[in-house]
Amino acid sequence: MKKYKNILLLLAACFLAGGLLAQDTPDAAAPKKAKPVKNTFGSVFLMDNQTVMVPIKGTLEFDIQHRFGTVDKGKKDVWGLFAPSNIRLGLSYSPVKKLFLGAGLTKERMMIDLNAKYALLQQTTDNKIPVSLSYFANMVIDARDKSNFRYSVHRFSYFNQLIIARKITDKFSAQVAPSFSWFNNVEAYVDSKGDIRKKMENGHLAISVLGRYKVTEKSSIMAGYDQPLTQHPTNNPHPNICFGFETTTSSHAFQVFFGNYYNIVPQSNNVLNRNNYRDGQFLLGFNITRLWNF
Repeated sequence: MKKYKNILLLLAACFLAGGLLAQDTPDAAAPKKAKPVKNTFGSVFLMDNQTVMVPIKGTLEFDIQHRFGTVDKGKKDVWGLFAPSNIRLGLSYSPVKKLFLGAGLTKERMMIDLNAKYALLQQTTDNKIPVSLSYFANMVIDARDKSNFRYSVHRFSYFNQLIIARKITDKFSAQVAPSFSWFNNVEAYVDSKGDIRKKMENGHLAISVLGRYKVTEKSSIMAGYDQPLTQHPTNNPHPNICFGFETTTSSHAFQVFFGNYYNIVPQSNNVLNRNNYRDGQFLLGFNITRLWNF
């Protein structure tokens, strides 16, 4: 019995010594700290949509977004290249961590937009937070001549979007984003009884699904689909199908793609899209972003 007691005491001493050694060796005891997953997407844009990405504090970004005309007229307008085009110029800045503020001017309807995006959650490497979550919102002012509006408040429209994304593998990222658009003023008509009826609702729900697959370290292929959810009395908007190619560096991103959206401003794309992919009404678009860090 005494022999067994000595063996137990020896084992206890070994475990105690091991525990003390582990305490003296921080790397052996300290668990790996979870870090945010980086580069879920290569840009704040993925074709016609915002991504979950928010640049780091002190980032200044200049954006050029361009859309040609639809290709369905063929050689009459060189497959949309010589058709009327739309362009947006934007400037954004990240004043604090997780927040991105911006403004832009779009040619179509001379729309001025003020926007903000905030990163609510960031996916972590240990999967304790399995997805990234950002909130995007804007206010748009239609700056056309006042003769187009009965009241000045009719110039305003708004967009709100919750963006949920996951970097599934080192090469593949996916995103889903429900949105709500609101226009203070919508078209109306007079019915047979003399009553004024709205052609469309002021509010509109939609959802987008996007994916990006990295072909090389700096280039990717992209695809997306935008589905309107609200049913309007008339003029229901068409969905958007888009697909394209992206190349990025540490300070640039360039995307070229085909899609159905022409308006660039998100609430106009979601509510006012008249291009039907079933009729081949696709158009060529590109996005260019340039980043500076201060």
